[in-house]
Amino acid sequence: MTPERRSLKFYQADVFTDVPFGGNPVAVVPDALGLSDEELQQIAREMNLSETVFVLPPTDSAATVKIRIFTPRREIPFAGHPVLGTFFVLGKLDRLPLKGPVTRVCHECSIGVFPVELHVLKGEILRVVMTQPKPQFLDTLDPAKDLFEVAKALGLSKDLIARTKLPVEVVSTGLPVLIVPVRTLTAVRSIVPDIAAINELCARCGTMGIMVFTTVTVEEFADVHTRMFAPSIGILEDPATGSASGALGAYLVRNGVVEVGPTTEIIAEQGYEIERPSRIVIQVESDDDAIQEVKVGGQVVMMAEGTLTF
Repeated sequence: MTPERRSLKFYQADVFTDVPFGGNPVAVVPDALGLSDEELQQIAREMNLSETVFVLPPTDSAATVKIRIFTPRREIPFAGHPVLGTFFVLGKLDRLPLKGPVTRVCHECSIGVFPVELHVLKGEILRVVMTQPKPQFLDTLDPAKDLFEVAKALGLSKDLIARTKLPVEVVSTGLPVLIVPVRTLTAVRSIVPDIAAINELCARCGTMGIMVFTTVTVEEFADVHTRMFAPSIGILEDPATGSASGALGAYLVRNGVVEVGPTTEIIAEQGYEIERPSRIVIQVESDDDAIQEVKVGGQVVMMAEGTLTF
């Protein structure tokens, strides 16, 4: 007897952009209750985007929804653009009580409950902003011992990293990322990642990826130009990475790379090398020389909706 086939609605949005085909696409399944872990992974593999989000009823009363996030290869505990895309989609589907100018809700994920803000004007969502976990500065690599390995993984001369006089650090605002400063835009744009070397380096450092940045930018509005490589979780290069951008913002403030105030706003550009230009707004709240809060936000565009039948 043939098993009964099921149908499941999904939506796709481009995050960190105000135009279609930019930013980072995410698939959102708003009614995922009843799916097995195997089915969640199979659907994420079928969508073949950097992340697919499955929306479930919350188990914590403080949260509006619970979300689970999958790359094509595995589940991850936290991410940036999937959260923004999910709440944009839920808002567009009238599943959130949108009230201007700012609607504040919370989402539950495997590492806790965190706020999300939807900035609304006349019923339209202008941008979505997430609060990330307080930053942790987990490790600083030894320039004498480790720079050659880092440079090899990126196909760069180690002098292009060393001459920034900035540390190569592991920082987390939910997901640990290795942050690598590079002196020039030309060097960052010329990176040819060595997948095996990146995977080995990330395994040794306990990170899911490497974020490379330079303070030389393509666009005048941007403060940093970034690239993100996470092949170990199925993402060779990410067009826009909210979680790593939060960690980068904390790094930039802590190391005095940007002018620091009580609220430091940093604009990162990403995705240019893979033809998905993205604009990521990072806000770092500081008090008494200590970082108190990191927020990451941006615009979102609805791109597609469809039905999975399986």
